Amino acid sequence: MRPASETRYSPVPYYILELKKEGEKMIGFLLWCILFVVCWPFALLILFLLPLIWLIALPFRIAAALIGGLISLTWGLLTLPFRLISCRW
Repeated sequence: MRPASETRYSPVPYYILELKKEGEKMIGFLLWCILFVVCWPFALLILFLLPLIWLIALPFRIAAALIGGLISLTWGLLTLPFRLISCRW
């Protein structure tokens, strides 16, 4: 099934994009395995701290999305009269 973000025409088929994401995950896992072999305490520290860092950063990502939405809404309201005037029927 095609993701909602791929509703527009894209020169690259969506299944290739999915394979690219899976390939990036595989590369990250292989890099972590190499780090585990070279320095296992640091690799385990990263393994446990990454979810915590993600949880700490989550409110900032939500706030950024809200601020971006407010800026878009404000811009839309400010330019609405000009778009209505320039509309050709």
